[in-house]
Amino acid sequence: ELTGLGLKEAKDLVDGAPKAVKEAVAKADAEAAKKKLEEAGAKVEIK
Repeated sequence: ELTGLGLKEAKDLVDGAPKAVKEAVAKADAEAAKKKLEEAGAKVEIK
């Protein structure tokens, strides 16, 4: 839901971690995504 990826693409993203989940997004969108990911147990860095 957050990335818009299908199951295979999401698995490839996770298997390749650490990796960018989203790029070139507004700061507010990045913060919202960070919150959701951290609630799911991810470690998140916004650059």
